[in-house]
Amino acid sequence: MSKKQPIDLNFDKNHIWHPYTSMTAPLPVYPVTHAEQNFIYLESGEKLIDGMASWWSAVHGYNHPVLNAAVNEQLKDMSHIMFGGITHAPAVELCKKLVAITPPSLNKVFLADSGSVSVEVAIKMALQYWLSQGITGKNQLMTPHKGYHGDTFAAMSVCDPVNSMHSLYQGFLPQHVFVPAPQSQFGEEFDHNEVSILETYFNQHHQDIAAFIIEPIVQNAGGMNFYHPEYLKAVRHLCDQYHILLICDEIATGFGRTGKWFAVEHAQIEPDILCIGKALTGGYMTLSATLTTDKIAIGISEGEAGVLMHGPTFMGNPLACAVACASIQLLQSTDCLKQVSQINDWLNVALAPCRELKCVTNVRVLGAIGVVEVDHIVDVADIQKRFIELGVWIRPFGKLIYLMPPYISKQPDIEKLSQAIYTVLAS
Repeated sequence: MSKKQPIDLNFDKNHIWHPYTSMTAPLPVYPVTHAEQNFIYLESGEKLIDGMASWWSAVHGYNHPVLNAAVNEQLKDMSHIMFGGITHAPAVELCKKLVAITPPSLNKVFLADSGSVSVEVAIKMALQYWLSQGITGKNQLMTPHKGYHGDTFAAMSVCDPVNSMHSLYQGFLPQHVFVPAPQSQFGEEFDHNEVSILETYFNQHHQDIAAFIIEPIVQNAGGMNFYHPEYLKAVRHLCDQYHILLICDEIATGFGRTGKWFAVEHAQIEPDILCIGKALTGGYMTLSATLTTDKIAIGISEGEAGVLMHGPTFMGNPLACAVACASIQLLQSTDCLKQVSQINDWLNVALAPCRELKCVTNVRVLGAIGVVEVDHIVDVADIQKRFIELGVWIRPFGKLIYLMPPYISKQPDIEKLSQAIYTVLAS
């Protein structure tokens, strides 16, 4: 589509359903003509610094020549081919890279369409593993409050039951066991009472629990909770003790966002099943992966079904795999962890003034994530408009105004994003 062709906002308003938006009173949308590096260009002429990395996925920014080249090269061969009974170089190379950079025990890879689907696959893996062992009673999940794992049904059923869509779908969602959210914060002292509380749940429910699912170190859309690595270590220990599988959802935290390649590294643990997505393709297209161990993969394969009962149409899409390979290589060659460390330092300084504001209850930073929490639910439509007037793209939710910028962001960009948050909250 030509950059000069006007976008029909009237049609958009009357016919297109945007995420978490009403069709009768939709939130405003802003027509984008193109994006370059860490800038978004609106049809109305504004150039915005991107603070969201397109929901945390565009870690290299936009229109990156290396990733563009990977897509164009792959297009010469094929954009898609079914994965049933067929394999191809981009999928094989991607899985090699994923096995190399993830925890050593995770050496079996299932490629899927999106983050939510990778969680669905992980849950299926866990349930089917125990069935393959002849154990039929382990048919529930255990998970902390404040978690978020996606919007499909199984994923939704392990999201926070209070601050999610549970009430709307009561009676349809599977019932799982929810434990208290982690309380001890990253970088602060760990309260060992949390382990005792956790153990009471494990002790009471372990015979029914197939797996414990958690976002490692950062509970993202459930409240941007940065919790202590000792909590995750305790979960791993209790899962081993009570014969429960551990699923770690790294869809948002993977590929360097928290300052480690994967957030589980903060706790030096390995999950039984790992979900990744979002930044996997550098934000170019949808792709996810669910990785597991020999134990799980062989257990399922030797069970009654003999196979994992899942197979998306676009599984292993060659275009997505090719750009994912290029993205991982780019992260390695540009030393993404150094980039994230720099952003961490800049965010700590630039967001500090927000602590002085009366409406701000907390400011926290981890890796390339900066969060300003306020004492009221923000008016998204109003605050979005004001951010655009200040030349930035920031989309808050609930009481949280947060930044997850592309790793290529420069110090002046981080300062302008942070200053915009201060300016809006101070006015």
